[in-house]
Formats: sequence, C-alpha cells, structure tokens
Amino acid sequence: MFYDCRVGTCTIMEWKRDWGLTARVWLTGLLLLLLYLVFMTILLAFGVSYWFIIILAVGMGFFQYFFSDKMVLWSTGARIVEADEYPELHRMVERLCAEADLPKPRIAIMPSPVPNAFATGRSPKHAVVACTDSIMRLLNKDELEAVLAHELSHVKNRDILTMTLASFIAMITSMIMQSFFFSALFGGNSRENGGAWIIVWVVAIIVYAISTLLILALSRYREFAADRGSAQITRNPRALISALSKISGRIDALPAQAKEPVASANAFFIIPASTGSMLRELLSTHPPLEKRIANLQKVETELRGY
Repeated sequence: MFYDCRVGTCTIMEWKRDWGLTARVWLTGLLLLLLYLVFMTILLAFGVSYWFIIILAVGMGFFQYFFSDKMVLWSTGARIVEADEYPELHRMVERLCAEADLPKPRIAIMPSPVPNAFATGRSPKHAVVACTDSIMRLLNKDELEAVLAHELSHVKNRDILTMTLASFIAMITSMIMQSFFFSALFGGNSRENGGAWIIVWVVAIIVYAISTLLILALSRYREFAADRGSAQITRNPRALISALSKISGRIDALPAQAKEPVASANAFFIIPASTGSMLRELLSTHPPLEKRIANLQKVETELRGY
C-alpha cells in the first residue's frame, strides 16, 4: 500500500495489479518450468550426466543474483553518490520510497550523453537506482520522478530475482551447447556416444531458442508492470508518457558511437540505447514505445476513478 495525500485528506491507496498482465507473467513462468522439466527428461533418457552442468549453472545464478549490482555499476561506470552531492535527487527518491513503502536504495550517477536510468540489486534492501547525468538535464521534475518511480517499481516487484530464475534453463542449455562444441573440437566425442550427443546438442539449441523468447517476453511484461507501478506511485502517468517520449527522441538523435559504450546495459535501461536498426518486437527486451504509452493511458483512466 501507499498513501495519496491530497488537500486536507490522506487516503490509503492499494498497489493495484493488472491481472491480465499478472496472468501472462505466470503463464510465461510456467512455460519455462515445463520446458525445463522436458529438457531434463530428455537428458536423462540419453544417459547424460548433467549434475556438473546444473551445479555450474546454479553457481552462475548465485553470482548473478548476489553480485549483479556491482557488475552493472562497474560495466556502466556508474558511481554511488551521497546526499550531500545530489541533495535534490536524494530527497526525490526518499519521497517516492515513502509512497511505495520501500527502503531507500543506494543512488548512483552514470556519466553518459544517453539519457537513461536503471535499477539493480537482489532485493529492496540491496537495491541501487541509477540515472545518467544527461537525463537529469533533459527531464523536468515530474518526468524525472516518474522515471525513478518506474525503477523503484522494478525493485518492489523483485524483477532481478524473477529474471535470474527465468534465465536458469537458458544458462544450462548454453553450457551444454558450448561443452559439445569444445568436446567435438578436441575430439572428445567417441563414435559410440557421438550420435546421442548430437541429438542432445540439437535439443539444447531448440530449448535455448524457446527459453530465450520466453525470457524476452517476460522482460517485456515486467516493463509494462513497472510503468504501471510508476503511474500508481506518482499518480501522474502523463509524466512518464512525456519522459519516455523525450528519452526515446533524444536516443534516436544520438550518433551510434555515443550509444555503443552503454549498449551492454540495454536490458536494464528504461529505454534501450539501440546502436543499430530497431529490433523486431519478438526479440526485444522492452515493449514498443507506442504500446507502453497505450498501457499508461489505460492506467490513467483507472486512476481517474479515485
């Protein structure tokens, strides 16, 4: 819950869910689980000892979950800033956290001409919310608040945990594909088991492709959910619509060489800093801008009922 303090009154507002969106998230998760079980059954049928691969994948997941914030900050060059350096930014985040019933995260600034923002961290108590210095110059106060509220919604929804668990099967299949490649390269597969390994390798490729598509779909759903969360926290979906339009327009106007240094963090950003032609919707981590705006307009209609 969070509070809607208006002139002379203070009413409690619930964190409303879009049940259609929630159902799609759960369906995607169940499909990933089913895919995982089918793949493990196929491995067992062919007598593949997959325990080492699973342990390795769990280790990678553990590292990703507990150290993703440090890795993202390092890769983007973002720096944790204290309240005396950016007092207005800290006060803005504190107000939004009070509205969203969240502990205050660490705040980071990323030097880049690409206006953007992201959140990372394994839980609300270990979260980091970062924005580029250019986005603070581009957006007005309401728009920046809406963007920060979007990132705090990712924290509240525990999206880092969700995507880490979702990527588990993709990590396993990726390792099997690589192990087959190196084994074949150095002559590790004998004629007796080479045929079985080829079948497992082909199945791994198929499973990897399907799981990747499901993960991308899940990522797009999480962006819709974070947009909705921002609108509910600020009660100003128009500000986020304006912010997304401004960010997208500025990114499109930037030369490719300005976007390349931060392209590795595209999956974390509120809008990807694409350095090439626009990816097709099916292969994108984010929904198209038009669909996000339509979703926010729907939320705005709902909020008018309060």
